[in-house]
Amino acid sequence: MSSWLCPTVLLCVYGFFSSFRPYEPFLTAFLLQDKNLTLTQVVNEIYPIWTYSYLVLLFPVFLATDYLCYRPVLLLQAASLVVTYSVLLSARGVMSMQLVELFFGLATAADVAYYSYIYSVVEPARYQRVTGYCRGVSLLGSAAGSLLGQLLVSVLHVPLCYLVGLTLASAVSAFLAPWFLPVASKSLFFHNKGAGDRVEPPGLLGDHTEDSESKVPLSVDDCDLTTAVPRDSQATGGSHSSVLRLLWEDFLQSYSCRPLLAWSAWWALSTCGYFQVLNYAQALWEEVLPSQHSDIYNGYVETLSTLIGALAALAVGYVQVSWAVWGELALCVFSVVMAASVYIMDLVRNIWVCYASYVLFRATYVLLITIATYQIAANLSMQRYALVFGVNTLVALLLQSLLTVVVVDSRGLGLDVFTQFLIYGCYFAAIASVFLLAGLYRLASRRRSTPDVPDDPLQELSSDRTQPL
Repeated sequence: MSSWLCPTVLLCVYGFFSSFRPYEPFLTAFLLQDKNLTLTQVVNEIYPIWTYSYLVLLFPVFLATDYLCYRPVLLLQAASLVVTYSVLLSARGVMSMQLVELFFGLATAADVAYYSYIYSVVEPARYQRVTGYCRGVSLLGSAAGSLLGQLLVSVLHVPLCYLVGLTLASAVSAFLAPWFLPVASKSLFFHNKGAGDRVEPPGLLGDHTEDSESKVPLSVDDCDLTTAVPRDSQATGGSHSSVLRLLWEDFLQSYSCRPLLAWSAWWALSTCGYFQVLNYAQALWEEVLPSQHSDIYNGYVETLSTLIGALAALAVGYVQVSWAVWGELALCVFSVVMAASVYIMDLVRNIWVCYASYVLFRATYVLLITIATYQIAANLSMQRYALVFGVNTLVALLLQSLLTVVVVDSRGLGLDVFTQFLIYGCYFAAIASVFLLAGLYRLASRRRSTPDVPDDPLQELSSDRTQPL
């Protein structure tokens, strides 16, 4: 038990304190009030840097995580968070805040080390349990930080700079945990000692053996990628070119599966829009109700949306739906809900309506991304699991960077935040349209492939009896 319990506890401690950020719901207000920046500077010059740095650093950090066996990248992430909050607390000016976004982008890219380290030190039978522990504790830390920040601001009227200081103290506490983690002896690609062994992907929602259609989420007639390609031990632990070649082969085989490609497309498209809405929601709220002149309740909203999203994700495990048949149409319907939520935030200039729409938007996304995660993971070996999720995130960041350059960045159109949210609403409506057409095509294809059934089975039965024996 100690072989998996100790690293799991340490990772949970790290996940809680690194996610405990009381300042986060009030970042825009802090930059406006304490740093004397304008909303245009914050939206059009500072926030885009996180998107660009996350995109540029994601793939190098992914490779470094595997090559260095996780723990050094966890330490890098913890150090990046300490630097982020130190600079945010002490420095001033646009360039200093852009540096904050750069280091936070590095910390975000290093999340891959946190979510993949545990699979290298515990046996596959415990993947589901430890995944639930790590993700649950991270959500708990995020919700607790948002709630505490709101209580300190609303009840005790604590200055916002104290929230940044409290977040910095939490990041310093998180920095201690990775030093005590055991060193991983294997990784997915560079140090894979099991040549042909299949590594099971972690179960994300639970194993419901009584639900046969949910057990095989993608159409079994379309693809089966659960068996890893046998790997030469010298190739998986050898040269960098061999690893890149294996990555490319796995990429081609994984995305040749049409249902997996559909879920991955939704993942990338929706995550792009989700990041944009989350990044600039506080700026929209500032326009609707400026924090300098009234009380704001961003912390309560972030806490509520996190908890509802977690409950929605948990509830997915108890829903029995044939996603192979209804998946595209479900993505269409929920994308419409997300589009409507963004439109309402943009058009109804009431802070409480904006808050409610934001909670609905975020909970819907978490619900769907949980379904998409399970649909993809259930049909992949562990090597492909990490690769596909990384590629999906990379595509999402490419799209987000393009959207940021054109719509947000001052070097592009530099649109105001209300116009931005109108574009984001149209973006989700376009996603819904794509999956509506895909769902209708899927149903029509299934109907054409199903043999005709007579309208009156009794009539056919009686006619069969008249046939000569």
